[in-house]
Amino acid sequence: MSDNDGQQSDKKSDNKPSVSPRSGGDPSPKMSRGVMSWLVFVGLAIMLVVVLNQSMEAREEITLDQFYTYVDNGSLEEIILHDRMILGTRKEVQGDPVDTPQKFKVMIPGTILDKEFVDWLRASGAKLTKEQDSMFVAILLSMLPWLLIFAFLYFVVFRQLRGAGGGPGGMFGNFGRSRHRVLSKEHTSVTFSDVAGIAEAKDEVRELIEFLKNPKKFQRLGGRIPRGVLLIGLPGCGKTLLAKAIAGEADVPFFSISGSDFVEMFVGVGASRVRDLFKQAKENSPCIIFLDEIDAVGRRRGGNFGGGGHDEREQTLNAILVEMDGFETSDQVIVVAATNRVDVLDPALIRPGRFDRQVNVSLPDVQGRYEILKVHARKIKMGPTVDLRQVARGTPTFSGADLAAIINEAALIATMTDKEYVEQEDLDEARDKVRWGRAQKSRVVDERDQVTVAYHEAGHALVQALEKHSDPLHKVSIIPRGPMGGATFSLPDRDRMVYSEAFLTATLRVTLGGRIAEEVYCHEISSGASSDIKQATEIARNMVTQWGMNEELGFVFYGEEQGAWTDATPRQYSEETAAKIDVAVKKIVDDAYRQTRKIIDEYRDAGEAIAKALLKYETLSADEVNMLIRGETLNKPSVTDLLDDATPPTVGQARPVSADPDPEVDLGGGPMPQPS
Repeated sequence: MSDNDGQQSDKKSDNKPSVSPRSGGDPSPKMSRGVMSWLVFVGLAIMLVVVLNQSMEAREEITLDQFYTYVDNGSLEEIILHDRMILGTRKEVQGDPVDTPQKFKVMIPGTILDKEFVDWLRASGAKLTKEQDSMFVAILLSMLPWLLIFAFLYFVVFRQLRGAGGGPGGMFGNFGRSRHRVLSKEHTSVTFSDVAGIAEAKDEVRELIEFLKNPKKFQRLGGRIPRGVLLIGLPGCGKTLLAKAIAGEADVPFFSISGSDFVEMFVGVGASRVRDLFKQAKENSPCIIFLDEIDAVGRRRGGNFGGGGHDEREQTLNAILVEMDGFETSDQVIVVAATNRVDVLDPALIRPGRFDRQVNVSLPDVQGRYEILKVHARKIKMGPTVDLRQVARGTPTFSGADLAAIINEAALIATMTDKEYVEQEDLDEARDKVRWGRAQKSRVVDERDQVTVAYHEAGHALVQALEKHSDPLHKVSIIPRGPMGGATFSLPDRDRMVYSEAFLTATLRVTLGGRIAEEVYCHEISSGASSDIKQATEIARNMVTQWGMNEELGFVFYGEEQGAWTDATPRQYSEETAAKIDVAVKKIVDDAYRQTRKIIDEYRDAGEAIAKALLKYETLSADEVNMLIRGETLNKPSVTDLLDDATPPTVGQARPVSADPDPEVDLGGGPMPQPS
């Protein structure tokens, strides 16, 4: 945005208020009235208490016999007569007990206050005065508890109900008011510079901002800006972040609300809130309405609504449809919505004229991931050897939220190890932690299970290092991570939009390498290959039923389509064809099994060396695996050596697992990870 544009925007905002008085943009008048009401109430209560305390001094009550004794002894200094009570003050007399009251009160029947009684009191030598009781004070004392109760109810309950009664629906009118939040450029720090990896989506959103700032530019040729824009994408791809960037870039009011905020326990409240929201938006045009998670109210009408026309969500959806149909070109109100379930939205909501533009916020490619990592790394101290491009290459299918989590986790890992900055190994560990879970380095594993895991992962790593059509090997580890006993990590050299038959076959071989290695080296098989079996079967079945990679079954789709609102479609082929599919799937897996067995038999010594190195070092890089395949030896300290050098062992301290692991461990038979 240029400086001139910013000046024009400032002038524009001076001429027109940015928010409606009802939208809560300037709550100070309402808050001032509420504070003043409470201050007046508290002040009156304090004044009342002070007046009563001053009028009624603290005096100890005595009996009538005690009073007669004081009068006879002439020990009274002052006597104040009331209708049914006498207040007195005693003289200070030596020898009086400590608990003798100096000021007292005595309750008397009103019939004894005759002339003879008064003369007797006056003869005692005390100063005698007579005061008339205030009717106001007496009534106030009797009514004080009730006054306080009614005052509390008025200020706390009735004023709230009266405020709610100003809106539609009587005393429950506030339920029908929109619960949106109003944002402007001054209230958010997110701009387009903070959004990366979704260049196309940013370009389409820029059109909306340009239209709101200069609508005549688009009207010159008769064009009409879309009334609604639907942001579609998987969770974490940046839909809400893109909407916040609109608030940071557009100098117009930005009404933000979630779809779930429309739904209430009272039927009709959601529709009322929709009407209230759109009314305020039109009063403050040009503006943007952002509806987050619109699938909460925009689901397809029909069976899931119970078939009734009085359902709360259906009424809310109808209100949204009607309000969006009521837009005129001159309204300059644009509705932006976000969802990750476009398949469940009602067709009337996404037709042209309503949400007539759909912006796909997809998972970032390798360049997009690199740009996202740079954005999140701006506030982190990075070391000179950090290569964000390598991290971007090693994070296929990661969303923007996942990448942000990687940078944050790397900073936390570096902080916990007292580093001055984040290093490449911290980023690698953070990536593995975000995707597969925290490494359980302190977990002690049974020796037999550890050996099985080592040979299993050695089989994966050996085949992946030798297969030129698979993703390149990154590292292999037998450190338990999450539910896995070990893992073999790949580092894709590119993002794959399509999968070739050669790549799928190579992936099958890598997947089967773990089970075959157990069979060759350990002469037994385990349950650790359960996830490998599942992945291999899924790949082979997709090759046959969906991708037409079988000559006998040909170029025909045999998969089952799962609809959003219906169950899976019934099988559209015969039992004979189903049997052929099963045979074809098993043939593909068996062929890959034989080819993988041949590779492992040919490089048997290399596989043995990789497994022994894993037992000694626990983690091997791709370069170290290739060195072992070439017959070279590794010259680096083992994990046990590093720990022994850093911390001398103490009595009872458990030794870490390496070539001689502690036998008292249970691996748990967790599934092995997928190879890529």
